[in-house]
Amino acid sequence: MYNPIEKVKGITELQLGKVLSDYPALTGIYDIVRTFTEIMFAKRVRDLGAWIESAKALGAEEINSFVNGMSRDLEAVKNAIKFEYNNGLAEGNINKIKLYKRIMYGRNSFELLRCKTRLLEQRRFIN
Repeated sequence: MYNPIEKVKGITELQLGKVLSDYPALTGIYDIVRTFTEIMFAKRVRDLGAWIESAKALGAEEINSFVNGMSRDLEAVKNAIKFEYNNGLAEGNINKIKLYKRIMYGRNSFELLRCKTRLLEQRRFIN
């Protein structure tokens, strides 16, 4: 539902049309998802309020849950749409450290974890 139909393998536009005609409730959900994708990629923050209202009017429990979560921190969502910045680099490093921690669970001490992390980072920059 998120990707354009041209990029989805295993289903054609004709098949999608058939599914949407057979299941009218799915048509509303499909439209809401497509509209949200367009808002995000076109960076149309001003359209977000209208989208939230139309999503709520749809009455789908999963969509309402998504909208409620988004509404709790609407300013952050608007900033995520508006700006190119993200915290992916920090999250990647945190994930890597957690992986090292899981690998070493039950073995020795924090000092060994710190040394292993530094060693692996040095190897990464050398290669």
